[in-house]
Amino acid sequence: MQTANDIVINVQEIEPRLRHQTIFYVFDNLQEGESFVIHNNHDPRPVYFQLMDMHGDIFTWEYLQQGPEWWDIKVTRKVLSSQPANENNSKENVINVPSLEPRLKHATIFGTFDNLKPGESFIIHNDHDPKPVYFQLMSMHGDVFTWEYLQQGPQWWDIRVTRKGQAQPAANDAVTKQGKDIVINVPALEPRLKHPTIFKVFDSLKPGESLVIHNDHDPKPLYYQLQGERGDVFTWEYLQQGPQWWDIRVTRKGTETHETIGEIVAKDLRKSEVFKKYGIDFCCNGKKTIREACAAMGIDPATVEQELQKPVQGVAASGSGAMNYDEWGLDFLSDYIVNTHHRYIRKYLPEITGYANKVAHVHGANHSELLRIKELVMQLSKELPDHIGSEENKLFPVIKEIVKAKESNTAYNRSGSESFRALVAESEKEHDSVGDAMKEIRKLSKDYAIPGDACTSYKLLYKMLEEFENDLFVHIHLENNILFPKAVEAEKTLA
Repeated sequence: MQTANDIVINVQEIEPRLRHQTIFYVFDNLQEGESFVIHNNHDPRPVYFQLMDMHGDIFTWEYLQQGPEWWDIKVTRKVLSSQPANENNSKENVINVPSLEPRLKHATIFGTFDNLKPGESFIIHNDHDPKPVYFQLMSMHGDVFTWEYLQQGPQWWDIRVTRKGQAQPAANDAVTKQGKDIVINVPALEPRLKHPTIFKVFDSLKPGESLVIHNDHDPKPLYYQLQGERGDVFTWEYLQQGPQWWDIRVTRKGTETHETIGEIVAKDLRKSEVFKKYGIDFCCNGKKTIREACAAMGIDPATVEQELQKPVQGVAASGSGAMNYDEWGLDFLSDYIVNTHHRYIRKYLPEITGYANKVAHVHGANHSELLRIKELVMQLSKELPDHIGSEENKLFPVIKEIVKAKESNTAYNRSGSESFRALVAESEKEHDSVGDAMKEIRKLSKDYAIPGDACTSYKLLYKMLEEFENDLFVHIHLENNILFPKAVEAEKTLA
């Protein structure tokens, strides 16, 4: 069937084995701006996730009719070939972000930046303002680039990113041994060798060993790059601070740490991958030290501590681990949690609940664990909306009052201090409840392992549950280990 403008796929008239194949074939043959309509007797939402997984964010999904008898969805391939603004018509590298797979977008941008020479640039071409990339680049590399808007919406954003120029130093023996320290004379290195040399020497250090950076300006951006790429595994001690020379001793920390798990993950979220590997709760039980958590689980703490000293494999520095949440303002962090994590819950929990009911009904006889998983999902769907609503209406507004009073040095009504701490305690208690539910779901599903007889809905349920768990644990970590402790300390200091 075909209307005046769009192809219409009447799914129910196609053999079951050919339905998805037909939809994907039609999509693959669309030109930019062209559309087709899926006409079906139920919501074909799984097709959305499959298309997104296969092609990335290169299409729109518009509901024309949503039941109860028929669903019509208009699928349109986005127009991605719009030329970015480039007033110089130069041969700059242009990254057309919407045309990339989601998993490759940030990796491509950061990889391109890393290969720039001083004075070179590239253009980010995107369908929304990529401002978060600016903050991630600043966190990873420091103030070594410029960020110039060439076009600012409403449909396209073009940003020229230029690596700042550097003076050419004279060649010299740059790495020497002085006592117990390795000294790196940075100005004596070629620009392309400066950071690689420092990182190579750092990676060769054993716990307790040091290197000294000798430079003609403060290399503070390097601190952030080390922090972003290696994590909180070193100390940074100024021996001399100008005006002509800066000397900084960088010491690799020992393997044993007395920091809590929450404090470790607050400094570098990528370290959560290590804790996940060993089944250690970094969000609800973030107040424990590594040794306390390992003792409770019968794990050798030295193994975990040693692994934390290494760069986390398979996790890009451009991912969420590079977001320096620990340095954000509490009011900004509160808004971020609402707009990112609370919104995620409201958007996806109803869908997960629907699939949990459906899959338990169809497969529960052969997989009894699905019945308990359904119960736990129903528990979450009851508890979480009330929980996040309470945070948004009661707890977060108080946190913003505390921030406002502290920043403006105005009076704060301490008569509510007990109730504020009670709100925090209640929120943490609710976090324990939902966290325990997700841990039980993971255990029942055997780490979301897909059985051989699983249908598409079964597979989709487990995929959505695993993604939901990842988002929820980051969400709880940001509140339990960063937002709440800092808010409580700030409230204590107010007169």
